[in-house]
Amino acid sequence: MMNKSLRLATMAREQPPTAASDVARTGVHIPYAQDAFERWVLFLDTLRERADNMIAHERQGMPPLLDFDYELVRDTRKFERPANYALLRITRVGDDCWDDCVDAAKPPVIIIDPRAGHGPGIGGFKRDSEVGMAMHEGHPVYFVIFFPEPMPGQTLADVHYALRDFVSEVARRHPDKAPVLYGNCQAGWAATLLAADCEGLTGPVVLNGSPLSYWSGEAASSPMRMMGALSGGAWAAHMISDLGDGRFDGAWLAQNFENLQPEKAIWDKYATLFARADTERERFLEFERWWNGYFTLSREEILGITQNLFIGNRLEQGEMQLDAHCTVDLKRISNPLIIFASEGDNITPPEQAMGWIAKLYPDTDALKAAGQRIVYMTHPHVGHLGIFVSGSIAKLQHRAILESLDEVEALAPGLYEMLIDNPSGDPDCESGDFAVRFEPREVDDLGIASDDAALEQVAQISRINEAAYSTFVSPWLRAATSPASAEALRALHPMRWTRTMFSERVNPWMALVKSTAETLRETRDPLPGNHPAIVTERALSARTGEVLGAWRKGRDAWITHVFGVMFGTFPIITSPARANHPDAASNKE
Repeated sequence: MMNKSLRLATMAREQPPTAASDVARTGVHIPYAQDAFERWVLFLDTLRERADNMIAHERQGMPPLLDFDYELVRDTRKFERPANYALLRITRVGDDCWDDCVDAAKPPVIIIDPRAGHGPGIGGFKRDSEVGMAMHEGHPVYFVIFFPEPMPGQTLADVHYALRDFVSEVARRHPDKAPVLYGNCQAGWAATLLAADCEGLTGPVVLNGSPLSYWSGEAASSPMRMMGALSGGAWAAHMISDLGDGRFDGAWLAQNFENLQPEKAIWDKYATLFARADTERERFLEFERWWNGYFTLSREEILGITQNLFIGNRLEQGEMQLDAHCTVDLKRISNPLIIFASEGDNITPPEQAMGWIAKLYPDTDALKAAGQRIVYMTHPHVGHLGIFVSGSIAKLQHRAILESLDEVEALAPGLYEMLIDNPSGDPDCESGDFAVRFEPREVDDLGIASDDAALEQVAQISRINEAAYSTFVSPWLRAATSPASAEALRALHPMRWTRTMFSERVNPWMALVKSTAETLRETRDPLPGNHPAIVTERALSARTGEVLGAWRKGRDAWITHVFGVMFGTFPIITSPARANHPDAASNKE
């Protein structure tokens, strides 16, 4: 019987994919069952390696995940006004050192990574990245990192003055050229604060997927912004910080990110790994090393972010107070701004990246009179993380930005759209194969309008709830919380234990998976991709993702409806789209 089964399996493997009916007559699809089992073992082994990497990274102190050599320049933990930030200088790319790569005539680039739950490294954890492109273009490159734990009582103002010190230090080292600030997501508004505070900046600031207008956006494209309203505002972040013994666990922010599109976070990512277990492993692990490193914010920081930005929207309104001496005012910005946003970004849609422009300037003449030079570029579909981590985006859009810095600084005050003409469509093209142009636009071209009445109600309710929580609940939770209870809560967070449960250090059975996977990699003969069973599997997987996506859309519609009932109809906002421009067809991506 065993020999007969083996003969049937061998014959079935030798049959072309069109012979599915012959396989079906055996009563069991032995080749596919064997292939699926082998892929399942390789899939589990990849999850084991991810968990072991996560634990090892935490035990190492979670250093920055940069694919470049570097040296420490400044460590603000030792400053009179301490913060958990540091400035690095990139010294080597592969076999090329600083002297081989850097053109002293070019301005230095300071890349600031977002501190929004994860650790530093997203701007440079692979060669085709923002760091890699800046070095490729000959710029001296500095990278701002932060450590896993904030300093006690650390505030947004402490971080702001740390970044100000970094800019001053780089300017001192390169006195002939003003530094270029590259801000990713949360780091974008941090860089904007430097340009809008009482000292200001002189060099260009590049804002990649950076929200500045937190009350703008379409309900259909970014409804999760309303979850803060339905949960009552900033008090929830305050409570999590109290339970964390004064620290806000970044895993909560990562979980919120995954909840935005569960079909991708809990299905597509893993389904792709299972379907391509032979080839997807390294790419999966490379990204997960960064994604699963959760950093901490202080209670003061997360409250400052939620109250001033996400819910309060005080930055756009010119009401954000850094300290007793300075209020941030976006109208104070005089250095060039380059805004890179994407229609496919559900974290920072173009409305949130650029809505502040129309709020501050009623028309283009007012913007010009203020001396503002704002350049924006939109992408039709790349997602939020793709703006920072996509190799194709780094090799075309980010390289085009860096190569155009002199042209941007030479522009007269006004609003411009940056368009890239790339006839080949190849992101890995040579510099001469694509052209960049700057088309003057009107503020009205952005097509962004909103009614803030509903979200003003949300902000007021948040202030009331926060005052009540701070007075009646917070003191009791702080008294009941200890470092041990905070650490237990941290370890039990779903974003951690769902990963660490696959570690060989936690689950002894994973040692068997590891040894089996090592054997399979030496002997495995995968089925071809056009095998009928593989085609069916992929179709079922895609259908499952579609079902989850449909559920998510229903959830978002329900959230939008409930928000509308509670606070009034949410504004209908038109996204800025290049399709509205007559020359949009020539802007090839």
